[in-house]
Amino acid sequence: MASRTSTDSRLNVISQSWNFSFIILLAFVALFILIPMLLIIIVSFSSELSIANRGYSFWPEAWTLDGYRFLFKTGDQLLNSYIITIFYTITGTVMSMTVMTMFSYVIAQRNFPLCKSLTWMLFFTMLFSGGLVPSYILNVRYLQINDSIWIFLLPSLVSAWYTIILRTFIQTTIPDTLFEAARIDGAGHFRVFISIVLPLFKTGIATVSLFNVVTRWNDWFIGMLYIRNPKLVPLQTMLTKIQDSIEFLKQNAAIAGTPDGIALLRNLPDENLRMACTIVVILPILMAYPFFQRFFVRGLTIGSIKG
Repeated sequence: MASRTSTDSRLNVISQSWNFSFIILLAFVALFILIPMLLIIIVSFSSELSIANRGYSFWPEAWTLDGYRFLFKTGDQLLNSYIITIFYTITGTVMSMTVMTMFSYVIAQRNFPLCKSLTWMLFFTMLFSGGLVPSYILNVRYLQINDSIWIFLLPSLVSAWYTIILRTFIQTTIPDTLFEAARIDGAGHFRVFISIVLPLFKTGIATVSLFNVVTRWNDWFIGMLYIRNPKLVPLQTMLTKIQDSIEFLKQNAAIAGTPDGIALLRNLPDENLRMACTIVVILPILMAYPFFQRFFVRGLTIGSIKG
């Protein structure tokens, strides 16, 4: 028995050479991840002529701020879109997590009579959806939430996939005996949810919240489809419209073939503007990620367990 224990201990020990090799491997993986990000930053500061001559390069022929200058010429519109997008993202995530955590708690109760029916209905929406046209008619004609903040909050309030992940978190991390002990002590469902589920559920909430934040932050289609008020245009929609405007101007300048059109074609930022937009969009997510990092790995591990 003692020899078996010592053998297991030796198997759990990593030698210095293997440890060093593993560190080198992780360093190469980190480089493969960081190099594209570094290239995006460099291209955003590259001149359009340099990109046309040499393509994407880590050392361009000329450096410029044209992409950022063109982007920040929008002035208050960029700042307003930033504020609106942050508001949509935070408010929508808080509302979604409140509803989805309560719903996931309900369908995680195996003794609840409607547990299987509600879970099946939730899963059904993952396989079949009404489509774009019925959704547009519902939101515009009946709910009349187009061109308002509610279009960003209500239609995406509940995600079937995230709710199932949250249900799996509850079923795999909180034992049923804990619920039974709380009920014996006289605690109701609301008390159990507030005092037991939420404190033990922080990892799952943080993980799904990060996914929710990224999804909402990157959403440009809703703003493009439903929003006409410039004060309510989110950041991604605004940047998409800027890039579309650049493409339109370049196509018309190329078709015209006049000296002014050719000069406009050369001076308008294109690729560096795209990369500048990418940097502007990705910075808030990069700053938010460290706050979720300590929950993220454990959350993904637990959430991958099939409940």
